[in-house]
Amino acid sequence: MFCNQCEQTQNGTGCTEIGVCGKDPDIQSLQEILLYGVKGMAAYAHHARRLGKVDEAVNAFIEEALFATVTNVNFDMESLFELVLECGSQNVRVMQLLDEGHTECFGAPTPTTVYEGTKAGPGILVTGHDLADLADLLDQAAGQGVNVYTHGEMLPAHSYPKLRAHSHLAGHYGGPWQNQQWEFPAFTGPILATTNCILIPPDSYKDRLFTTRVTAVPGGKRLKTNDFSAVIAMAKTSPSLPDRKVRESTIGFHHSVILSLADKIVAAVKSGEIKRFYLIGGCDGAEMGRNYYTKLAQGAPQESVILTLGCGKYRIRNHDYGTVAGLPRLLDMGQCNDAYGAVQVALGLARAFDCGVNDLPLSIVLSWFEQKAVAVLLSLLALGVKGIRLGPVPPAFVSPNVFKVLQEKFDLKLIEAEPPRELVQLGA
Repeated sequence: MFCNQCEQTQNGTGCTEIGVCGKDPDIQSLQEILLYGVKGMAAYAHHARRLGKVDEAVNAFIEEALFATVTNVNFDMESLFELVLECGSQNVRVMQLLDEGHTECFGAPTPTTVYEGTKAGPGILVTGHDLADLADLLDQAAGQGVNVYTHGEMLPAHSYPKLRAHSHLAGHYGGPWQNQQWEFPAFTGPILATTNCILIPPDSYKDRLFTTRVTAVPGGKRLKTNDFSAVIAMAKTSPSLPDRKVRESTIGFHHSVILSLADKIVAAVKSGEIKRFYLIGGCDGAEMGRNYYTKLAQGAPQESVILTLGCGKYRIRNHDYGTVAGLPRLLDMGQCNDAYGAVQVALGLARAFDCGVNDLPLSIVLSWFEQKAVAVLLSLLALGVKGIRLGPVPPAFVSPNVFKVLQEKFDLKLIEAEPPRELVQLGA
């Protein structure tokens, strides 16, 4: 970890006391939270900009926030905490811009059944988050005799009408980002990585890995423009994929879809058919303890609805949850940046019930791994959402004192080894 104050690496852990370089550890912690939050927000803003959606107020805040992390600029906890929460507010705006960009460019998502597996013939695998890259590839690959498959957080692409209108968008292959090490070698065609969720490739597939713009890894081929002719040409000469269906899944529960059912949901809650909502999602990883989310989802009462988004969905989606009140109990809302949709659903239900978000029968349990997850968490805190559970391990960049403040202000909790009984009780 790089210390902003002494400009040295402190054994990979950062400065932990004033004596190391003169900086209070709580100031250091808040600056790092702000820096990671801005990094995550910048990733979402980049995607939104590529879709023609920008906001000068967001750009101005990014400048201000980065300036606040420069050496000797800010040693005041109160003002830094304000900037941290403002980062969350600005990220809500960025996610709104991205949501608008997606729907304006590709149509409003609708519930869709997705073929998972491969089909006979050559194929290209697209991973990451950038739907603009996928759209350009689909346009260029049309009529070329090559199928295109999504991977990881690209799964929600199938719910957008203008993307699934391409007949060669053949299906979805594989699971979360950390499974690349065994899923990618088994895919015989080229792989296109559009964002940061990419591992350094081994020899088994590095000659087939392409990345876009700022995304780059040793051994891969970085494309500086959206000319995907080299990817398509490689696919045409690659061995055919097998005709192998793994499963079908239903996705596409965009916030507009769920809120269109608000009257039905409210009636089901009032009648007792639905008694609780769970938002279980976030950013997945390979660490021990992430089976917590699986246990929680599968242990949730039958009279509950589970909302999920991000690659954290892969911890809970391989289970038949059935239906409740005529709705699927598991509603896949999309990518991690679609957390804006979850916010809209919570706000919409609060309006429908004439109560605050924190008064809803709603439990939010998030897995975190990287900067975008930090930005999403800050957005929820900026909106005043309380009682969030976070895990599977505490963020190392949050000092004990800062975490204590977050607990006091927002009732932020760390997950435990097992879901506590009160979390799966209907009256909780």
